Amino acid sequence: MKLVRAFAVGAAIAAAGVTSTGIAAADPVTIPFQINPAPWGNPNGSFDAPAPRCAAVVGERPGTVSITGNKPGRWGCMLSSPVRWLNLNTGATGVAQLSDGLHGFPPETVIETGPGQVALMLTSVGGGPITPGLATFYVP
Repeated sequence: MKLVRAFAVGAAIAAAGVTSTGIAAADPVTIPFQINPAPWGNPNGSFDAPAPRCAAVVGERPGTVSITGNKPGRWGCMLSSPVRWLNLNTGATGVAQLSDGLHGFPPETVIETGPGQVALMLTSVGGGPITPGLATFYVP
């Protein structure tokens, strides 16, 4: 009888532990990528045109990706830049634009790509002498 009672109590504790823990959400993942402005042929940027450091942040919300800077406070990406994207799993495609970075808010855009493997290209507003920033990543 003690064995049956001990088994029942153990099973109840195990069941309570399984049902109360649930599934933990994954932390957001930052995927950095760089744009090389190459002013006057200098691929490292210059004082007036530093090499932007951008990032795709996935996992904040299902089916979305945030394009922003990869420096502290989410700064570092080009202002008002066009973003072209393609979901390689679904064929969905679109164009977005980074914000202007005014009033202390870093340039950012949130894109609803849906889940899947996404390819992204970020270019400059004026189409100057830059190499576009390219990135591929999985959006959960």
